[in-house]
Amino acid sequence: MSRFINAIKAKAKADRKRIVLPETEDDRTIAAAASVLAEGVALPILLGEETAVRAAAARLGVSLEGAQIVDPAAQPADVDRYARLLATIRAKKGMTFEAARELVLGDRLHYGIMMVKAGDADGLVSGACHTSADMLRPALQVIKTAPGHKIASIAFAFEIPDCDFGEHGIILCADCALMQDPTPEELAEIGAESAASFEALVGVPAKVAFLCHSTKGSAKHPFVDKVQAAVRIAKERYPDVNLDGELQLDAALIPEIGASKAPGSPVAGHANVLIFPNLEAGNIGYKLIQRIGKAEAYSFLQGMALPVNDLSRGCDVAELAGVIAITAVQAQQKG
Repeated sequence: MSRFINAIKAKAKADRKRIVLPETEDDRTIAAAASVLAEGVALPILLGEETAVRAAAARLGVSLEGAQIVDPAAQPADVDRYARLLATIRAKKGMTFEAARELVLGDRLHYGIMMVKAGDADGLVSGACHTSADMLRPALQVIKTAPGHKIASIAFAFEIPDCDFGEHGIILCADCALMQDPTPEELAEIGAESAASFEALVGVPAKVAFLCHSTKGSAKHPFVDKVQAAVRIAKERYPDVNLDGELQLDAALIPEIGASKAPGSPVAGHANVLIFPNLEAGNIGYKLIQRIGKAEAYSFLQGMALPVNDLSRGCDVAELAGVIAITAVQAQQKG
């Protein structure tokens, strides 16, 4: 297990949080819940019919002792309470109590999100079975972005073995899975969100590089103009964030190239946070790091009012348990 996720788990253990796991039909969810219970990382809340959940645990040979198992169908009072809250939140979109009740009762993901919104849980992790769109839509509709944040974004934290880049192989990248083509203003906010996430999770100062195919005007193109504008906005709005751009990837990570291509930059050659110019670059980039670099990868949603996190459907048990730990630490930061 990596230094990064070990440190996250140590933080999570200091103040265990209640994390909802709605996808109990997937064995990975059961195994990850058992893992975080055994390590004392979080207090998982498993949504599903209790007999079926415990039977799955027995089949897998794991213990769910200490976990809370909630069957929405057996909680009519809570279903009604969450439905009233959901109908109120979505009233301007025409949501009725009846429609809200059908959603909460019929979809464990909606039930879990309403638990977080109502304060009955501290965070949620899903996505092993749901698509990102299916998971993110109700999260953004119900939980919404944090005060002062206009957007949410998805970051990936990597620990790359035998690598000196970033913080001794730890690098955060964004946005890799949500914002298709962020505006300069949105890109600037993603940079600030990512810096805050890196510092909260890793515990060292962020050095944020806004990536491009150009370094400091070496190419001319509207794509370059967008990143340059994002850097100007970010420096103005977030003066306490150590950031720079536009930088090519090698200039961002390799000291001698950074010194050559961007002399005097406070970030070039030493970046530990990489901001991609659009989702195409971000999604390709993170998968290159994960697969070719053989990196441990943990995704999380940032900029939200409360912690709800999406998984890759290809995640393994260790990744799922790691994201549960990250969600717990995010919940600690929300107070």
